[in-house]
Amino acid sequence: MPVKIRLQRHGKKGKPFYWIVAADSRAKRDGKFLEKLGIYNPNTNPATIELDVDGAVQWLQNGAQPTDTARAILSYKGALLKKHLAVGVRKGALTEEQAEEKFQAWLDEKEGKIGAKKESVEKAKEEQKAQALEAEKEVNAKREAEAKEAAAEAAEAEREAEATDEATVESAEEEVGAATAEEAKTEEKKDA
Repeated sequence: MPVKIRLQRHGKKGKPFYWIVAADSRAKRDGKFLEKLGIYNPNTNPATIELDVDGAVQWLQNGAQPTDTARAILSYKGALLKKHLAVGVRKGALTEEQAEEKFQAWLDEKEGKIGAKKESVEKAKEEQKAQALEAEKEVNAKREAEAKEAAAEAAEAEREAEATDEATVESAEEEVGAATAEEAKTEEKKDA
């Protein structure tokens, strides 16, 4: 029975979530599997990978063939390195302690790289938030300035309208006064 280490898709449409499984190569992609070795979630940044390294190494030593993506994941988590070191121990090139020490040093270095990646992602998010806040402040300041200009223009237009109304009232009063004066003269002429 040819065994493959491959991904089994789960999750909803557009949000894939994978199980890393050892399965018969003739089984369906999401069908029967022999053992679940871990999970892979590409929706997070950096991607979340949980893997049973010892279980994966055991399957690899028994002849399981990983798919391309599964091989990349196994390499990323150190399962291929651990298998390589186990072969060295079996051949007598290393002792078990030396192999474990090398693997632990590699894991520590990898954790440092992952930590740096997470920090850079967080820093990028913070910078993006700061830029968005700055842009929003600029837009708000521009909007306030436009509102003040509009209010000033409205106040000026109101003053002009009041001045025009006052001038109209004064000229109307003058006209009324002139008309009254003419009427008074006309009545004086009639009386005289």
